[in-house]
Amino acid sequence: MSVGEILTAKGADVQTIESNATVGDAVDRLRDERIGALIVSPDGQTVEGVFSERDVVKGLADHRDALLSMKVRDLMTTSVTTCSPDDGVEKIMLEMTELRARHFPVVADGRLVGIVSIGDVVKNRLDQVQLEKKVLQDSYIARR
Repeated sequence: MSVGEILTAKGADVQTIESNATVGDAVDRLRDERIGALIVSPDGQTVEGVFSERDVVKGLADHRDALLSMKVRDLMTTSVTTCSPDDGVEKIMLEMTELRARHFPVVADGRLVGIVSIGDVVKNRLDQVQLEKKVLQDSYIARR
């Protein structure tokens, strides 16, 4: 299974925000879209960073009352690991675990084409396990 197949199943819609937006605006978007991260992008196609719930918590701990008026660029994660639609899910799962990252922007030909989360990867793996279980059960019953 590939990252591209996950995007086909879940959709390739990506929520982005510009780096000069306020953290307050970003928090509102996270809440309104019911998501855990926004891709920071000036044009919806290039990746400057990721702004996630973790960035909000860290910012709250470090800046308290000033947090909501700060700019996204002041808190966003800039060292972002991306993946491609052709990458295998197992590879991405390992990278997310090793890096303790929850969101990978998906980039093809230098352009943002989607995002995968650890939840997407886990759901994909659970679906695979269920399918394997069904095949094994059917095979066992057929041989009886």
